[in-house]
Amino acid sequence: MEYGRHEPKLTAALHEMPPGGGAFALPRLAMGLFHVDQAFHRFSIGSDRRELIPLSAGQGWILPAGASGFCEYDAPLDFLMVEISEGLLQDVGIDRDLVFRPLVGTLDPLLVQLAKASGTSGERTSLYAETMQLAFAAHLAKVLALVQPGGGSIEDRRLRRVLDYIHANLADNLSLDDMASEAAMSRFHFVRAFTNALGTSPLQYVIGERMKLAKVLLQTTRLSIHTVAHRSGYEDVSRFGQHFRRHVGTTPAAFRSEC
Repeated sequence: MEYGRHEPKLTAALHEMPPGGGAFALPRLAMGLFHVDQAFHRFSIGSDRRELIPLSAGQGWILPAGASGFCEYDAPLDFLMVEISEGLLQDVGIDRDLVFRPLVGTLDPLLVQLAKASGTSGERTSLYAETMQLAFAAHLAKVLALVQPGGGSIEDRRLRRVLDYIHANLADNLSLDDMASEAAMSRFHFVRAFTNALGTSPLQYVIGERMKLAKVLLQTTRLSIHTVAHRSGYEDVSRFGQHFRRHVGTTPAAFRSEC
């Protein structure tokens, strides 16, 4: 399927809904991000059996194209909904018929930040919008690769648990011991298994993910360089600058001025 002038690659829209809800059907792969707490959120997919799944502001869901079910809530709902076209999915190597386990609850922090940036990209240049949309889709592909069926080995489950732990704690002082503990492995076996699975060491993976988060924060906020460094997991701003220059090829300040 070709796309271009007549089909946006990504649509992001804010919705304000009264209490209630009902049946839904999604023609495209989509992500929803709640802006308010919903303590009595009830949800089902593929059936009419609702399950109580409380969601807080900042949590949400990612559902595949063609998903249908029910969503109910007792308080007014304010949420961001991001829908991704088949063309954009193809750009990042996601098959249109991809099957994955629906995600409901806490989502990958970097993906959330990119979704918010995509939601405001219309205020910037078209180049900026396209860059943020592609970054969102590329990271979405990585997130969805971890929840596809057929990967039921203990190694895959451990890897998913570790990656979830890393993404949820990027701003913290991550240690090899903590990551190995999440995987229920010794440090030696964890480092070897992680490197074999992802082609990079745990340390380099963490640095790479922190640099991605830092770039998003520099592009989408006016936070100080010191604050960006802190939120990206660095107490030492000079060390943050060294890693940023090594990975991006320029300083954080220069990167921001070019956005």
